[in-house]
Amino acid sequence: MNEQLSLQTSAAVERALAEIRAGRPVVLVDQGEHLLVAGVEALDAEMAATLPESVAVRLILPAPRLRRLGLTERDAAGAVALPVLDVKRVERLALQLEAKIDAPVSAITPLEAAGLELARLALILPTIVTMEVSHDAVRNADWLQVEADAVRHYRRESAAHLAIVSRAPVPLDGATETEFVIFRGGEGMRDQVAIIVGKPNFAQPVTVRLHSACLTGDLFGSLKCDCGDQLRGTVQYMAEHEGGVLLYLDQEGRGNGIANKIRAYKLQAQGFDTYDADEVLGFDHDQRGFDFAARMLQLLGITRVKVMTNNPIKIAALASAGLDVVSAERILGRQTDQNIHYLATKRDKAGHFIDLDELVVRAKATE
Repeated sequence: MNEQLSLQTSAAVERALAEIRAGRPVVLVDQGEHLLVAGVEALDAEMAATLPESVAVRLILPAPRLRRLGLTERDAAGAVALPVLDVKRVERLALQLEAKIDAPVSAITPLEAAGLELARLALILPTIVTMEVSHDAVRNADWLQVEADAVRHYRRESAAHLAIVSRAPVPLDGATETEFVIFRGGEGMRDQVAIIVGKPNFAQPVTVRLHSACLTGDLFGSLKCDCGDQLRGTVQYMAEHEGGVLLYLDQEGRGNGIANKIRAYKLQAQGFDTYDADEVLGFDHDQRGFDFAARMLQLLGITRVKVMTNNPIKIAALASAGLDVVSAERILGRQTDQNIHYLATKRDKAGHFIDLDELVVRAKATE
């Protein structure tokens, strides 16, 4: 795909994401086939009345949600045929805690898989309603159309077109020699930030942290996580140890978005752990990709890194992107009554390198 065509198709996906987030359906096109896709998050009686009648209406449910509906061994998304577009039934299967699957589940088509990807990219709930529509119906309606292939390749293409758009010194408390570098061109055209602390030598392995934005922890000091402590602890460490680069990535809620993160928090308040809450909503354990983060480092001229992380996925992602990961250091925050279960769950279910005994020792040392 040439660069000009790639930019055009990426722009088409951006428009489709805006439509889906606004609660309007879009049409995916693939080799003459047209599939109308609507997110269940915005589906109500009023919206349903605007959709065409179709004998091929399907509810597309991701694998995590199907497991919650009783298909405990399910590892792939599936489709439930809907004789009619029953909004209450869709809501029950997509969202209700005690719901059980009430019909046969079949494999989804490649077009339907592209529809699920569109929902994930739009940061809405990852469940959709689809219906086959004719070329004439599409031509006579005002639905936005987008090529399915553009959606399938969007993540890769958006990482390839990252560019630095601005940079300036921004002195921080405890790290006065700091520069912010702003990138644009990643998923959803959201700006991403590289914070260069001190004067790291890019010819040598550079201390690096990939930090996903956490509004509740980073800004408001939430006791439910350790994100704010990790953020400030990283900057302090870099300021005291020959500098480094912190990538502040717009990937709230492990890539699910702030709205879904708060939905998950409500479920956690009802007794679910951090990963089970996401699964109820239809999300896998981690929706994030780090290929664009690796590209940010490469654009800065960094090829060898010392990673500050507890997450083995980040280490593997940087290595697979071609960076030389020479070491990995742990970065620990505070243990609180509210986050101890969260930290243990990340250790036990996602393999994070978290030593809770060490946290207890550190907490006692500061008393």
